[in-house]
Order: sequence, then structure tokens, then C-alpha cells
Amino acid sequence: MKYPPFFDTIENIVVYDDLCKFLGVNEDGILEFSYADIVKSAGHSCATVAGAYLMAQKGLQALYKDETPQRGNIKVELQKAPREENSGVVGAVISNITGATSDFGFGGIPTGKYNRRDLLFFEADIEHDLSLTRLDSGKKVYVDYKPQKVVNPMAILKSAIKPDATQEDKESFPQRFQKMVQTVFENADEVIEITHS
Repeated sequence: MKYPPFFDTIENIVVYDDLCKFLGVNEDGILEFSYADIVKSAGHSCATVAGAYLMAQKGLQALYKDETPQRGNIKVELQKAPREENSGVVGAVISNITGATSDFGFGGIPTGKYNRRDLLFFEADIEHDLSLTRLDSGKKVYVDYKPQKVVNPMAILKSAIKPDATQEDKESFPQRFQKMVQTVFENADEVIEITHS
């Protein structure tokens, strides 16, 4: 798969999944997600997918500090409904990384261990875009994503689809759009805000 070179400059997200180890996927239970991995599952790279990746990355770093995040032991709450401002896309990306699902995930082994359901919630009563909660300690962090501080994705999109768009506008659009995504990552500390509970 050929993709923009900047994908390889993005820090991977590393988590530990005990279910992964239990089922023999690997010996140490460590899973590593690259941005390219997330793009493959999402089917595209845009400011929303980039923001979801960064919210997971920065949120988990704040939640676990020097510890490895424990996939499957994290409660995820999103403020918006799935169809509101592509919140469903954000939820899907973060579900992929954290293992949290609503009612469609793995229900656990017969003892009930490794259940992944009822850990992902939309329309949560929170004042931030996202909250992540550790099930082992109850520690929680809130995350907000503000891409408008550095980019205007809709303006770039409209430049390629407006009635008077030139051939150059259309041909340069993919590169300009991914340059916008790159700008989001290059300004991660500006577009992502973490609030501790």
C-alpha cells in the first residue's frame, strides 16, 4: 500500500491486550497501531480520522502516563450522537484502538472475562468531546479536538467540488487534502486539549 510519506512520521499507539495473549495471537499481548492501520480500517484519511487517532493517542498517554494502556479495560464516552459531525467515525477509530464497543463487540469467554461490550457510549452527559476512564482505577481524562485552530478541511474540499473549480483545483485536491491532515498531526499539541477529572 502506497501512502503519503508523512504517515510514517506519526507515532504509533501501543497497547496491551490480555485477550490477545490469552488466545495466542502473540506471546506478550502487545498490539501496535500505526496511523496507516487506522486509515485502512476507516477507509480514508481526513481531519476526523486524524483527530480520532490523536484523541486516542494523547488521551491514553494522559490516562496511563508511563504505563502501557490496557486495551479492553477502558470506558469510552463521546458527547455527540453517532451521526452528529461524524462522531460515529471517531467512535469507530477509538473502538479499534481501545477495544471498547457498545453492543457489537466480543461478549467475553464463558467466565465473563474479556467482555468488550457496554464500554462505548455516544451522547454522553459530558462537557468535552471525549472521556476515557480506566476500569481498574476509575481515573478519567477528558479530551477535546479543535482542528479549526490550524486547518479548514471544508474549504479545501469545497475548492475541488465547487461549480467553478478548475482542473488544477481538482487534480491538486488529494495532495492538498493530505497536506491538511499532515498539518493537523504537526500541530497535535495545539489541536488536542486534555482535561483531568
